[in-house]
Amino acid sequence: MSTSSLPAGDRRKFIGTLTRLTALGAIGFSPFDSKAAPLRNQGNSFAAGPYLQVVSSTSMSIRWITEVPSYSWVEYGETAELGKKAHAVTDGLVDAYNRVHEIILEDLEPGKTYWYRIVSKAILDFQPYKLVYGEQLNSDVYTLSTLPTHSRELNWLVLNDIHDQPKSFGDLIRLNGKDPYDFVFLNGDMFDYQTDEKQIMEHLLIPCSSSFATQKPFLFVRGNHETRGKYARQLKDYFTNPGGQFFSINCGPVFVLALDTGEDKPDKEEVYAGIVDFDQYRRRQAIWLEKQLQSRAARKARFRVVMMHIPTFYSGDWHGTLHCRELFSPLFDKYKVDLVIAGHTHKYGIHPPVKGQHNYPIVIGGGPKEGKRTLIKVRATEEALNLQMLRDDGEQVGTYTIN
Repeated sequence: MSTSSLPAGDRRKFIGTLTRLTALGAIGFSPFDSKAAPLRNQGNSFAAGPYLQVVSSTSMSIRWITEVPSYSWVEYGETAELGKKAHAVTDGLVDAYNRVHEIILEDLEPGKTYWYRIVSKAILDFQPYKLVYGEQLNSDVYTLSTLPTHSRELNWLVLNDIHDQPKSFGDLIRLNGKDPYDFVFLNGDMFDYQTDEKQIMEHLLIPCSSSFATQKPFLFVRGNHETRGKYARQLKDYFTNPGGQFFSINCGPVFVLALDTGEDKPDKEEVYAGIVDFDQYRRRQAIWLEKQLQSRAARKARFRVVMMHIPTFYSGDWHGTLHCRELFSPLFDKYKVDLVIAGHTHKYGIHPPVKGQHNYPIVIGGGPKEGKRTLIKVRATEEALNLQMLRDDGEQVGTYTIN
């Protein structure tokens, strides 16, 4: 998997994060059976996670949150015996005395399964020349898998418009059964608005970890509801995307572009109190989008797929929809985007190309009420891209194939 994003700062931040990994020597310990209950000691526990984020053929991002500031690391290996240890380093300092943790395992082998567990030690007292640790907190042992180097197939699942209904994650992921998938894409409006860390943990991180995220990574782009609330500006601190809030993924036969479509109303609306600027943000994405679609990776890809929350059509005449249509749709047509997957409307549907409007199909997922929720399954090979949409009762409500 290769990644790209326009903003140099975001790109440097991501690359810098990758280079923070320090792999240490072998360690000795015994594996143990997986259990669901969190482990606690001296007031510390795993508040959320582990949850997997960006995956490539040689790396994997692992995140989690502890109740109290801690020093944390990952123990991992090619068997359940583990045997290796990795922690994060920033500017010569090992990341410590923090609660939100991220370790990126590097130098992994392509297409291989690894065992891992997360480990945290509470820091009880942190003085300039004295540090006192609490007891060590160990998670269960889980597995993760890297992507093959030259994969001829990519499978992913799409969830959208969960709207603070954490039960929906498990309900919808279960519809996939035992079908293979490489990652889950959260396509916006997981929340109604951003309140605090507790909401992020209880309404997304914990249910995702319980459903799939200890073994399969997820990517997350905002919907218009994630831009609202007093904690909206801290939301990005809990997730790692491959390059920033909007990004691209080149894997196997597919070049995937993820857009952050912002708010649905004009920036000058009174409810925004003068502290949003999404028109300029979308214009910046349009410049980045064209460069991405002009890239060799996009041109050589068998399929080009766009993930975005607000669709360019079939979403009324709200400002956000019209601005996305103005900026993005001509580029989708010009560079022959094969498929757009969106949400936002709460009305699921598959909309084939319409001459004179859009030359690409638009698939819109449903939600958030029971009977309206959907799981979108995408399977891409060198021969075809197949999309299937399942309603929350398991009934297939749409398919689309591109040969």
